[in-house]
Amino acid sequence: MNNQSSDSDLIALLDRVGGGDEGALKALYDQTASRLYGLALRILSQREWAEDALQETFLSIWRSAADYRATLSPPMAWLSLIVRSRALDIYRRRKSEGSQLTQELNDELTHNLESDVPGPADMAESGQQSKALHGCLQRLESQQREVLSLAYLRDLSHGELAQQLGLPLGTVKTWIRRGLEQLRLCMARFV
Repeated sequence: MNNQSSDSDLIALLDRVGGGDEGALKALYDQTASRLYGLALRILSQREWAEDALQETFLSIWRSAADYRATLSPPMAWLSLIVRSRALDIYRRRKSEGSQLTQELNDELTHNLESDVPGPADMAESGQQSKALHGCLQRLESQQREVLSLAYLRDLSHGELAQQLGLPLGTVKTWIRRGLEQLRLCMARFV
């Protein structure tokens, strides 16, 4: 199957899914799940998380297929963006769950052992900075936020990001530079 007919088949399936056709969703899943799962697995590096990302992706597709516009994006690019977003959401959620457990353990150790752990005032300031950073990140364009998240959470180089996202190296560098500049300006208000 060539790329043009594959795109037209996927567009037709997405149109049918947008109309509530469950059979079209199954057909779309059969045609794209292995590629989308592979992308999720590359991002998350854990099968269970990648499977969760794939499931959330198809739930999202079911809900938003009617909003898909072929004139704006090829179908696989649109689907890949959704799976990337779901994978990053899962990654953040799992990291947060792990950090919550770590925080509980730290609290218990702090209570039982005398150490150089920051006091309540330090923790409050850190929490305010974290909240400010989260707010500033939400103001970024989704592409900049995604590239910055991958760069810093996964510790990927510009070249690795460009390869993983299928983007030109210059685009990745520009998104990172602009995103960091916007974060710097936004965070300056909270210092």
